[in-house]
Amino acid sequence: MKRLSRKARRQKDNQRSSNEPNEVILLKKIAVLVVDDSALMRKTLKTLIESDPSLEVIDTARDGEDAVEKARRLHPDVITMDVNMPKMDGLTALQIIVEEQIAPVVVVSSLTQEGSVTAFEALELGAFDYVPKPGGTVSLNMSVVRDELVSKIKEAYKASTNSRVMRRLAKSKTIVSVDLARKTKKVLPAETDYYGVAIGISTGGPKTIYDVLPNLPENLNAAVFLVQHMPPNFTNQYAQRLDQYCALKVVEASDGMEITPGVVYVGKGGYHLKVRKGDKGLKIWLSKIPKHMFMPSADVMMESVLEHFGSKTVGVLMTGMGDDGANAMVKIKLAGGYTIAESEETAIVFGMPAEAINRGGASVVLPSYEIAQQIIKKVGVR
Repeated sequence: MKRLSRKARRQKDNQRSSNEPNEVILLKKIAVLVVDDSALMRKTLKTLIESDPSLEVIDTARDGEDAVEKARRLHPDVITMDVNMPKMDGLTALQIIVEEQIAPVVVVSSLTQEGSVTAFEALELGAFDYVPKPGGTVSLNMSVVRDELVSKIKEAYKASTNSRVMRRLAKSKTIVSVDLARKTKKVLPAETDYYGVAIGISTGGPKTIYDVLPNLPENLNAAVFLVQHMPPNFTNQYAQRLDQYCALKVVEASDGMEITPGVVYVGKGGYHLKVRKGDKGLKIWLSKIPKHMFMPSADVMMESVLEHFGSKTVGVLMTGMGDDGANAMVKIKLAGGYTIAESEETAIVFGMPAEAINRGGASVVLPSYEIAQQIIKKVGVR
């Protein structure tokens, strides 16, 4: 009996120290608090969420005030939040919940439909992600977003519980996909007299990017290429919103656009953001090749920037799930470029930057609020 007991404890410890970054051992159901001012929507959301056996709605709230009180008392794993509610609206409640670090919030609202400013406000305030109601405030066809809703609730839970695993991966010396020590560095020449700064960012990005772009000067000696994983009809408004807060000019990239320093080119949703040689310089190239789970993809964008900017490429990989951009960071570093990975200290999801660090692709690891100054130090001003 003593031997079996020891074995059981050892198995339990092994489960706790799993090296799989996306593996979450569910010892209980994921507890969800549903917030919506419509009784019908609260009931509908509860039914949809609990259709997955690993999820459980532990309570519902009718407005932001009710949500904050129940969140503080119940400590749910994840909260789904409507925006347009009486008393205290969802954005105010979201801000309180994020500041108190109670639980990740997935916004579920008609106000987050394609291109809505409210979607960006929610993400900038710290919402983990958003799911649009397909038919207005009270949607009768919520079943069409059931899979998306369940998936994002699970992703939010994983992100909030995986930080310890990702921290260990980032420090690991044995789990390395690309060993830089065995690669021969080959410095690639640049085709320009200015730098190309390639930034990849995903979950948590609409908030975290404000630690970087607004702190870059308008005379930066670089063109900036930004891939944010985002649906097609969001990226134009995303670029316009960033432009209001940045000294640099921020535009949604369009095919054939001439590339100049002092401009941020935001990848258009549904297309890869690439660079090609034009008659008088470099131009934007939007492409649907190669097929990729992310369009735009950070890996594809970074490799294209590297092809033309060579050793004058600065790769920056920030908050996000998965590993998009990690391999490209390795290639940039091997080609004589410079790479910056966001540290776990500020990354909302320490997935993409952790993978870059783990593969040996980070020249330096910094919190988001130090990245802008490091970019300026590397590329200079005109």
